[in-house]
Amino acid sequence: MNVLNKLKGELANLRDPVQAKILQHFFKTGHGQYAEGDVFLGIKVPVQRKVAKKFFNLSLLDIKELLTSKIHEHRLISLFILIDKYKKSDDKGKKQIFDFYLKNAKNINNWDLVDLSAPNILGDYLFNDPAQKPILYRLAKSDDLWEKRISILSTLAFIRQNQFSDTFKIAELLLKDKHDLIHRAVGWMLREIGKRDQSKEEQFLKKHYKIMPRTMLRYAIERFDEKRRNHYLNT
Repeated sequence: MNVLNKLKGELANLRDPVQAKILQHFFKTGHGQYAEGDVFLGIKVPVQRKVAKKFFNLSLLDIKELLTSKIHEHRLISLFILIDKYKKSDDKGKKQIFDFYLKNAKNINNWDLVDLSAPNILGDYLFNDPAQKPILYRLAKSDDLWEKRISILSTLAFIRQNQFSDTFKIAELLLKDKHDLIHRAVGWMLREIGKRDQSKEEQFLKKHYKIMPRTMLRYAIERFDEKRRNHYLNT
């Protein structure tokens, strides 16, 4: 049995139909929902992390096969492995993984997959190679929900280094987006800025809060004191 089949077999043995049903409801896999058709085995994330560590040496070719699977856990484990490979790679290896990630971004197609991987691969790489940051703006202008979420979540890597300008610029591009998952993502990133420099976050909010989607605003001001929250919500 080859390594990829061994990994798939191990996951199949860990499946939990009851948990799978819960996850398929939680991740909105029904007809017309954002993750329509996504299939779950019902394996909890800590267990998947342990499995991923055992298969660290999986090739990019095998990772690609996992990433194109309809089974959610296959895709998530492929990203756990990819992130570990990225962190342990030299500059040449990181560039290869960065290119691989962009080429296969269409398969990073649920919010947990994006949130796990975008800051740790795309964001980290672009922080260290800022000349390629225009990629984020191209993704932000995409018609694809997940590419837009990748664009804003990638900036978490910049926020962690106290660089906020790209987050603000991409947030502006996404202010009028219609999808709740984008509203939450943008609000979350604004909140992360506020945790480090609330005055910078409020400069952005004062300019835009009256036109921001309500969910985005609520996420952004979640850590504010009650008086400030009420100001933004009620004026």
